[in-house]
Amino acid sequence: MNKENIIQKLPYTKPFLFVDEIIEIDDIHIKGAYTFLQDEYFYKGHFKDNPITPGVILTECMAQIGMACFGIYLLKGEWNQAKNGIAITSSDMNFYKPVYPTEKVVVIAEKEYFRFNKLKCKVAMYNSEDILVAKGIVSGMTFIKNDE
Repeated sequence: MNKENIIQKLPYTKPFLFVDEIIEIDDIHIKGAYTFLQDEYFYKGHFKDNPITPGVILTECMAQIGMACFGIYLLKGEWNQAKNGIAITSSDMNFYKPVYPTEKVVVIAEKEYFRFNKLKCKVAMYNSEDILVAKGIVSGMTFIKNDE
């Protein structure tokens, strides 16, 4: 499975897709990037006259790259968007620097375990100056969608 194919398989679209590219990926880690655009919907109210990317959005970006993209890759072709769903089951994050509109971030995730379709990873986000923005742990799983 190639890097672009993984992004196409994600169950997200704009304005809630926070993955531009997968830089590298193997069975142990993933590295991906996203650039926060000036006109992202959440900047209108967070904060007035001083837009900063909300921590929950940074967490979502890390989960989309470090858990969803990585999980699709680790399933080795067993992922079917029509039949499977992705759910984040937990996160534990620490934030160190703000992320502003137009900033590009790089997310690196390292697998702690992947079993029974559940993935747990250490994740870290860096800004364009290679300064740590946030780090933590994300866990999630794939599930079979209910047809009802």
